[in-house]
Amino acid sequence: MRKSMSTDDPQKHESNKRRHYTVRINLFFFCTFVLFSVLIVRLAILQFVEGKQLKAAEAQTTKRDTPIAPIRGNIFDSNGYPLAFTNSTQSLYFRMESDQKKDDVIALAGKLEALFKEYGDPGKPQMTAADIIKSMDVGYDLDKNSTTAPSYSFVPRRIKSGLSDKEIAYILEHRDELKWLEVMEESIRTYDPDKIAVQLIGYMRPFSQAREPKNGLDFYKNKSTTDGYLDTEDVGYDGIELMYQDELRGKNGMKTYPVNASQKIIGKVSIEAPEKGNNLFLTINKDIQQVAEQAIIDQLAYAKSPAARASHYGYAPNAKAGYAVAMEVDTGRVVTMASMPDYDPNVWNGGISTQEYQRIQPFINNGTITTAYPDYPENELKNHPTSIVYVGSIIKPLSVLIGLNEGLFGVGTTYNDTGVFTYGKDNNAKLTNSDRAAYGLINAADAIWHSSNTFMSAMIGNPLYMRSGQQAVDIWESYLNKFGLGVLTGSGLPRESAGISEFKTNTKETLQSRMVYASWGQNEKYTTLQMAQYAATLANRGKKLKPLLVDKIETYDFKPVSKVEPEVMEETSFPDAYWDAIQKGMLKVNVQGFEGFPYSVARKTGTSTQSVGGKMIDNAVFIAYVPAEKPKLAVAVVVPEGGFGAWNAAPIARKIFDAYDQYYGLDGVPKGKKADTDTP
Repeated sequence: MRKSMSTDDPQKHESNKRRHYTVRINLFFFCTFVLFSVLIVRLAILQFVEGKQLKAAEAQTTKRDTPIAPIRGNIFDSNGYPLAFTNSTQSLYFRMESDQKKDDVIALAGKLEALFKEYGDPGKPQMTAADIIKSMDVGYDLDKNSTTAPSYSFVPRRIKSGLSDKEIAYILEHRDELKWLEVMEESIRTYDPDKIAVQLIGYMRPFSQAREPKNGLDFYKNKSTTDGYLDTEDVGYDGIELMYQDELRGKNGMKTYPVNASQKIIGKVSIEAPEKGNNLFLTINKDIQQVAEQAIIDQLAYAKSPAARASHYGYAPNAKAGYAVAMEVDTGRVVTMASMPDYDPNVWNGGISTQEYQRIQPFINNGTITTAYPDYPENELKNHPTSIVYVGSIIKPLSVLIGLNEGLFGVGTTYNDTGVFTYGKDNNAKLTNSDRAAYGLINAADAIWHSSNTFMSAMIGNPLYMRSGQQAVDIWESYLNKFGLGVLTGSGLPRESAGISEFKTNTKETLQSRMVYASWGQNEKYTTLQMAQYAATLANRGKKLKPLLVDKIETYDFKPVSKVEPEVMEETSFPDAYWDAIQKGMLKVNVQGFEGFPYSVARKTGTSTQSVGGKMIDNAVFIAYVPAEKPKLAVAVVVPEGGFGAWNAAPIARKIFDAYDQYYGLDGVPKGKKADTDTP
C-alpha cells in the first residue's frame, strides 16, 4: 500500500508545527498584554480615583486607642499618716443595651441581690435589688411605678466595687445567665478606718454621676475642665477630694491596638502609662484631730448624764452634735477641724445602700463650714438647730472694739449696769442680762468679763443706730468682715457658707432693734471656721490670715511640687489701748475645764438663744486663744442645743489646747517629747 504524501513529507510536517507554535505564542502574548493592561488600568484607578478614600480609610482603621484612668494621689496628715489612699480592686459594671426589657433587668437585680448576700463580704452593708436597680440607672424604680429617662446612656454603670473572689468566680462562671455585666479591675479609694476628719477630706463618686445634668456638680458639667475624664472613674465629690481634684487625679494613659478594617487586633498592644496624681499633706494633725473628735463625743455624753443634770448649767439632753476648729495664729494652719457626728466614708465603695445613705445624709456635710444636722430622725430635724447658729456673746470683744474705734465711748468710760435696758419709741422695748444680773458701774473690759448685754446695747448697738441710722448696718458689716464674719474665710473648701447676717436681712424687726441685738450676737449666724478665723484675728490684733488646709504638695513618688505659705488676707489697725482693754476682759471670763491650765487664756463664752420648732433653745459657743501674751493657737467650738458655752463648749477647747501643747507646744516646746536641755 502507498503512503500519503501529506504525512510522509517531513518539511510540511515541520512547517505545521511552527505555525501552531506561533499561534500559541501570539495568543499567550495577547493574553499577557490584556492582563497587564487591566492591571495598569486598575492601578491607575487606585492611584488617581480611589487613592484619597483608601488613605482616609487606612488612617481610620489602623489603630484603636483606649484611655487608661490614672492612679489618684494620696492624702496624708501633717506628719505623713495616710488618711486617704488608692488600692486596686475588682468592680462589677452594668452596660445598657437596646434589647433590654424591664422584667429581665429586674430579674437580674434579684439574682445579684442573692449573689451578693451568699458570696459577698458579710461585714459590709448588703445591697438590695432596689439599690442595684438604682445603680443601674435604667430609668425606673423597683419600689415605685415611676418611669424616668436614664441620666446618661451607653456608659457602664458601676454596681459594686470590692468584689470577693467567690463573687467574681460565680459571675464569670455564669456569664450567659448574668447578661449585661462586666467585671473590671480599677483603683478604689480607701479611707482610714478610724474616721479621721471625714467631712474635711470628703468622698468620691463616679464621674458619670458627678456630671449628671440634674444632680451633678458644676465643675464636672463643664467639659472644658474635665477633658479626658472617663465615666467609669471616681472623682472627688466634696471636701479636699473635690477642692484638689486636679492635683489628685493625674493624667490618662493610653492603650493602642493595631487593627484592620474589620476592627480585629492584628498586632501587639502599645501602652502609654498614665501619670499618677500628686500627694497632699494636710495641715491637720491626726492625733489632735482624734482628741478633738473624742472630746466632742465625751462632752455630748456628759451633757446627758446625771452629773450634768445635778449641776444644772451643764445639762443639755438634746445636744447630739458638736463642731470644733483650731487654727494657728501666726500661720493660719488649721490643725483640727472636727464635725460630729461623722461616718465611715468607705461606705461609698462598692455601692452605698439606700438605708445607709438616708441615715448619714443629715451629717454628710462638713458642719464647721456649712449646714449640717444632728443625728435625729428625718421627721424631727426641723425641731433642732443646724450647725450654723447665732454667735452669741463671743461677738462682744469685737463689739467693744467697734464702739471704741467709732468713738462711742472710751476705754475708761463707765456704764451703770442695772441689768435692764429699754429702748425704742416710748422705751417700750426691754432686754436684760442673763439671769437679770446687775453689775453696777462697769467699763469696756468689765463688760466683756461679765458678758453684759445691757452695756453692748446701751453703749454700742443703740448709739451707733442713733448716730448713723441706716448706715449703721454697713458700718457694722464692714467691721465684721475684717474679722472673717459674714464673708467666706478664703479656705477654698467647696460649699462653704458665708453665714447669715440677720442684722441686714431680718426685716421683721426695726433697724434699731436689729442693731441692738447684733451688738451682743443675736442677729448673726456664722460657721465654726469663721469663728476660729475671728478668734485668730483678735489674737493677731487685726491681722486676718487665710485658713490653710494643705501644707505641701508632692508627686506620687514624694518629690516636691509646691509648699503652701501663710497668707495675710487683710490687716486693720487699732490703738494698742483698745486691744489691751478687750484682752483684759477676755482673760477674766469664767469657764469650766481650764483648772490647772499652765497658760494664760483669752476667751469668750457664748450662749446663743434661738427659736427652733416653736421652742427657745440655747447653743453653747466658745472662742479662745493661747497664750494670751504671745498667741499660738486659736480655737472655736459650737455645740448646738448645748446650753451654756462655759459648760459644754469650753471643756472641748481645753482638750484641744492640751493636745496641741503635747505635739507642738503652746510655748514652742512639745510636751509629749523631752525638751533638749543641752540647747543654749
